Amino acid sequence: MKNILRFTFLISLGLILFSCGNADDDVSFDIDDRELGLGEEPDDCLGFDENEILLSIQDEYTTQPGKVSVLFRVSDLMGNPISGLSADQFSIYEQGRNDDCFNSISSSESFARISPNSQVFNNNTLLVLDLSNSVLESSLDELKVATTSFINNVMPASGSESFRMAIYWFDGEDELHLLNPLTFSVEELTASVDGITTDISSDPSTDLYGAVIKSTNIAEDLLDENSDVINAASVVLFTDGTDQASRYRESDALRAVEEADSNISFFSIGLGAEIDTEVLEQIGKTASVFASNSEELENTFNDISERVEEQAGSYYLFEYCTPKRDGSGESNLVIQLTHNGLQGAVQTKFSAKGFTGGCE
Repeated sequence: MKNILRFTFLISLGLILFSCGNADDDVSFDIDDRELGLGEEPDDCLGFDENEILLSIQDEYTTQPGKVSVLFRVSDLMGNPISGLSADQFSIYEQGRNDDCFNSISSSESFARISPNSQVFNNNTLLVLDLSNSVLESSLDELKVATTSFINNVMPASGSESFRMAIYWFDGEDELHLLNPLTFSVEELTASVDGITTDISSDPSTDLYGAVIKSTNIAEDLLDENSDVINAASVVLFTDGTDQASRYRESDALRAVEEADSNISFFSIGLGAEIDTEVLEQIGKTASVFASNSEELENTFNDISERVEEQAGSYYLFEYCTPKRDGSGESNLVIQLTHNGLQGAVQTKFSAKGFTGGCE
């Protein structure tokens, strides 16, 4: 059944999910062999069609007196993020110890909602700029305008500690230079961009592959930064040329991207005629755009900013109040989504241990 999704049983599940834990038969959904998250396909008794949308569980927990919370990411079958969903597009089904199949739970009566996910989710963007000699001499002003526009588009206007950005730059040195550390301050980020001058670099070469490897390593470290929340990262790399320094192999850089955690998205922006579009498309495996001249830079940066926003917006904290109570044992849960005529669903479990009447 459902030959689009291949799923592999986890040999050992090191996480305790929900208050009393999930069953040992949790599985990982894969797209092109990349692990996406936890969950399993819904029971056949529900009669659902094949998944046309993927709901990939990232975290799940319960809160007394009766709230169930599931953080998941939504994408199409190609892995493209789906943002902007509302709670009324989701349906809830529960199966208790005495149920042959699942019973529909009223979304209105259970107070189902999409809650702000800042309490359990952090999104980090790493903006990596090529500031080699060719950029500094011919397109620095346009790059600064485009970068500032990108920052304003991606970062929440009100400022949120769960949405942060850092800016790095590279030239020919074996170093990824820090321009501005992770911050939620738009003003701080834009001021650092405004302060870039033509004498910032003393090495005219381009260590493109080194920048890819180093920024990927930083993004990987960010995912492990806080074990209490789920972390996602986006690496956005800009360059106007190819790797000239030859410090690192192209194959090593592309492998770093390909083997990176699935919660890291990669975007690339290329400028001019000297770029290798094939390589940049592999570096920007989530999305890549190209500008033929510096006048097009702002538009290309804005194109990528939309994709970065969509990626962050595809993580949803879905919460509802379950009718299950203490002593009812472990219950199966299915969440189904319908969107633009397509459907997708995921199954998991929760324990109602300690649950009483009422819900936050």
